[in-house]
Amino acid sequence: MKCLVTGAGGYIGGRLVPELLDAGHTVRCLARTPAHLRDHPWADRVDVVRGDVRDADSLRPALRDVDVAYYLVHSMTSGRDFEETDRLAARTFATEARAAGVRRIVYLGGLTPAGIPVDELSPHLRSRAEVGRILLASGVPTTVLRAAVVVGSGSASFEMLRYLTERLPVMVTPSWVSTRVQPIAVRDVLRYLVGSALMPADVNRAFDIGGPDVLTYRQMMERYAQVARLPRRLILPVPMLTPRLSSHWIGLVTPVPAALARPLAESLKYEVVCAEHDIARHVPDPPGTPLPFDRALALALQRVRDAQVVTRWSSAALPGAPSDPLPTDPDWAGGSLYTDEREREVEARPEALWRVIEGIGGQNGWYSFPLGWAVRGWLDRFVGGAGLRRGRRDAASLRVGDALDFWRVEEIERGSMLRLRAEMRLPGKAWLEMYAERDGDGRSRYRQRALFHPRGLAGQLYWWSVAPFHAVVFGGMARRIARAAEDGAERADAKAAGEAVARRR
Repeated sequence: MKCLVTGAGGYIGGRLVPELLDAGHTVRCLARTPAHLRDHPWADRVDVVRGDVRDADSLRPALRDVDVAYYLVHSMTSGRDFEETDRLAARTFATEARAAGVRRIVYLGGLTPAGIPVDELSPHLRSRAEVGRILLASGVPTTVLRAAVVVGSGSASFEMLRYLTERLPVMVTPSWVSTRVQPIAVRDVLRYLVGSALMPADVNRAFDIGGPDVLTYRQMMERYAQVARLPRRLILPVPMLTPRLSSHWIGLVTPVPAALARPLAESLKYEVVCAEHDIARHVPDPPGTPLPFDRALALALQRVRDAQVVTRWSSAALPGAPSDPLPTDPDWAGGSLYTDEREREVEARPEALWRVIEGIGGQNGWYSFPLGWAVRGWLDRFVGGAGLRRGRRDAASLRVGDALDFWRVEEIERGSMLRLRAEMRLPGKAWLEMYAERDGDGRSRYRQRALFHPRGLAGQLYWWSVAPFHAVVFGGMARRIARAAEDGAERADAKAAGEAVARRR
């Protein structure tokens, strides 16, 4: 079958694509920025088309000849009008899917509590439910899969659970820690998504999907501590911690920013337990599945410890994050573009220098003024930004679209150039470029360029207020990156020499 995957750059979509390919399907991906998919390991096996689910003109060629269309997009953190945005996108997609003759739509939504009218749910659960209703009424046979907490390496729910439990041996928690939920392993979600492609044409309904365990969030934290071999956690629920307050608390403790933590926290105040398991009639469960919660935790933890996180919640851009144009564009509409440029000669091969550049951020840090970077991260978290806690998806390699602390990889030319786009809260747009080059005499050179396009007077004031610190931040960064490359080259040469001596013996 030919499948269209929307949201292929996101947490679920990025994992679904290879599963569909392995099942023998042909896959087309819809992306607003196709370049963001090019470094995925499956990129050369799929057809990528530029488009937006809200734009009917771009959907028509994307849906042409498609048998199954996966709808995996939502506007969880896109501002006050997200419900209208989701509604418009779902209606547009439904209309165009029917016109294109799509045989099935598959949508992953949220599990809703029994006995509570939809209009009394949190805005995000309400919007998820409405999108499901729109797609079911599209005239195209539709499968709506409704899941609660998805447990997998890199998922927002898992990272909330992980960081809260690991960092707080004693927790003062909101009352929702006593609410029952039915978590599900990400690999079971993917199995149901893939299996839904083959459902009979007369199936047009929603299915609840969940694992075998029904737990409170408190029990999930306790179970996490056991699986991770942590001391027992003391958890003290406090009723006055509202979802809004608890989202800021989550934002301070975990890498998940308050803008994303709030809808997750709002959902956790409802009891969300599967009312049926009818999905098994169409997608049978192999022995041992769905996975128990402890097994799902153990698998996710192992992936994190082995640095094999395929996709993360941060794969999706933050709301309000700057986008095109790039700093290489010739015309900046007459606006200012401030730059800070640094160069250093490096006594190491460009390959050694590139390894340092590609390994920047996360646990390796930013090679200059650690306290300054930390303070900037704290300030960004305080105003609802990403801060420095998003870290890296992979400890050694980067790909276009990856989140990197409060930056995102905008462009990468293997072995020579890395461009990062700022996603911290700024009165303007900012980029940081790093180059590993060889000069005319054959020597290695590190070149670094910071760019800032200010927005209004606030942007101008911001640039000139931080300019005095550039020598410390950017100058120190260039020096230490060059030194790290030289030190790494020396260690590699010493290791090679030792191995050569050992072979001669």
